[in-house]
Amino acid sequence: MDTRGIKELAKDGAKYIGITIIVLILFIYIVSFQQVIGPSMEPNYIEGDIYVLNKIKYKIFDPKRFEVVVVDSKDSKYMIKRIIGLPGDTLEYKDNELYINGEKIKEDFKRTGSTEDFTLEKFESLTIPENNYFVLGDNRENSKDSRTFGFVSKNKIVGKVEFRIWPLVKK
Repeated sequence: MDTRGIKELAKDGAKYIGITIIVLILFIYIVSFQQVIGPSMEPNYIEGDIYVLNKIKYKIFDPKRFEVVVVDSKDSKYMIKRIIGLPGDTLEYKDNELYINGEKIKEDFKRTGSTEDFTLEKFESLTIPENNYFVLGDNRENSKDSRTFGFVSKNKIVGKVEFRIWPLVKK
């Protein structure tokens, strides 16, 4: 092989290495895939479905109420949950209805089961602490969520669930 061929090979190799580095950075810091494990988010997120996770959004913006997020749990597993309470909120469920800051709030998403009555006093707090969130699964009778493990600090929110990529067609 002559020097011109070696230069072309090196140039092509550098392009592929550059593309590989960009893709790695993209998947390490910006997006990733998250598979739903378990029934806690049914009927909206079904076990086995795979979603794109936006990992950079909450480095720039704060999470909003009812956004679906991935939470890094204490046992180093990722869980998909819905944000119900924001920092500073008072929160209560009474007769299967959500009250935030004393006002009845309509939950505009499908959920299964009923939510047992509770207040934040169960967690020895009247409001959700700064930089913390209250998350629930959509399947209220079969979900390990903030009712079990308490508030979730912002640094434990891995990212926002954006859209499903598998299966291609919802069942």
